[in-house]
Amino acid sequence: MPEIETARLRLRYFTLDDLDNLFRLYSDTEVMKYLSPRSREQTEASLRKHIQHWQAHNLGMWAVVHKQSGKMIGRCGLGFLDNTPEVELGYVLDKSYWNMGLGTEASIATLDYGFVTLKLERIVAIARPENIASRRVIEKVGMKYQKLAHYYGVDVVYYAISQSEWEMRE
Repeated sequence: MPEIETARLRLRYFTLDDLDNLFRLYSDTEVMKYLSPRSREQTEASLRKHIQHWQAHNLGMWAVVHKQSGKMIGRCGLGFLDNTPEVELGYVLDKSYWNMGLGTEASIATLDYGFVTLKLERIVAIARPENIASRRVIEKVGMKYQKLAHYYGVDVVYYAISQSEWEMRE
């Protein structure tokens, strides 16, 4: 399973030892405001799913580690959009690391992996319409608004970027 380094982050695969850190994020009502907080049991199931997803598909969520502090501060990666074959960018970051461009940095590295390494033709992202911060990250990485949609039981805005658009970005 590949790992990626950016200027400030290391994206590495999850291990079961990440449960406490992931639960800290997933149980934080502010961090999970648009996703819904998770119990420890739900977090453990998600963690196992993240690990298995990599093994089955050669893509998945990475643990996002802040290189300077050495702390796991979130997750970012690729998965399959709810009941579709489409590949979706997703991310969650610890609120103490918000507004530093780290979500954008992790997302750019993830999209680059998807397009350059996996040779994907298209990657999508969704967010709740009111989640302005997430929408800003999606737009900063070059994804374009496509439509309103309904996934995971909620109304969302749906964005996409193609491999050729990714290659043409500034």
